[in-house]
Amino acid sequence: MKLLRRQFLQIAGGGVTAVAVPRIAWSAAYPVRPVQIVAGFPPGSHADLYARLTGQALSERFGKQFIVENRTGAGGSLAAESVARAEPDGHTLLLTNPADALDTALYDNLRFDYLGDIAPVASLARGMAVLVVTPSFPAESFSEFIVYAKSNKGKISLGSGGIGSISHLCWALFGMLAGAEMLHVPYRGESPALTDLLGGQVHAVCPTLPSVIEFVRAGRLRALAVTAETRAPSLPDVPTVGEFVPGFEVTTFAGLGVPRNTPNEIIEKLNKEVNASLAAPALKQRIAELGDAVSANSPDEFRKYIVEYTDKWAKVIRAAGIKL
Repeated sequence: MKLLRRQFLQIAGGGVTAVAVPRIAWSAAYPVRPVQIVAGFPPGSHADLYARLTGQALSERFGKQFIVENRTGAGGSLAAESVARAEPDGHTLLLTNPADALDTALYDNLRFDYLGDIAPVASLARGMAVLVVTPSFPAESFSEFIVYAKSNKGKISLGSGGIGSISHLCWALFGMLAGAEMLHVPYRGESPALTDLLGGQVHAVCPTLPSVIEFVRAGRLRALAVTAETRAPSLPDVPTVGEFVPGFEVTTFAGLGVPRNTPNEIIEKLNKEVNASLAAPALKQRIAELGDAVSANSPDEFRKYIVEYTDKWAKVIRAAGIKL
């Protein structure tokens, strides 16, 4: 009996080794084919910009193609769900952003768990949104905008990237803290909202800074205030909303995620290469030009940030009574 037991353990042990070795070797060879980066919003959006920047950087570092797929719909949740259900082999990545965190509180029928089904890989950048109007708008400063909004209740139309988007939450939080009533006009993403703003169909939009900063620099839109706690280095003369409305702060982020159960070896490999890319002068400069700041950290640090971000905005969404 002892002999049989010993033989069984040897066979079982050999079986484990036979499975483990190919997996380690396979992880070391990653990526073995083109990698897909799924962005939940259309071209020109915050998510799309970072997906393309990251895809180009990782293609150069790995010597394999990192291809962007724009899978839009349901506030970015369709993209996140597709990645959550993908093969956990590191060849399908999610360009994760605030929408993914916000969706957990906005949707009652999500068919996946963002915090449980998406494994954080690497943070890319942190940033903010910015209140923009056309040059012809009556208010030339944010203080004038507040006065104008309060004296014209319900008459200012505010475009957003959709109900529950970060641009919508800017208005919801601003309205709660400043006591201003405005008309919310949701769009299917920031890009169409900005198109209508430029065309005079809405009065103002509060998009992420990277998606609009070139319009501001070209003078086609006027920036009245940024939403972070401190001013944007790229727009030093533009005040923060918090300078006029105490307690107001809205920040954004961009990062990469993969399906849960993706091998740690692949996650660590991706994290290492992303952080190396972020340390390169060219990418650092490009992110600064977009108005954001590089944010390189470990997968565990990124997870902690996402959990805290999700919890914070779930409370705001419930307090504001925002529902889809």
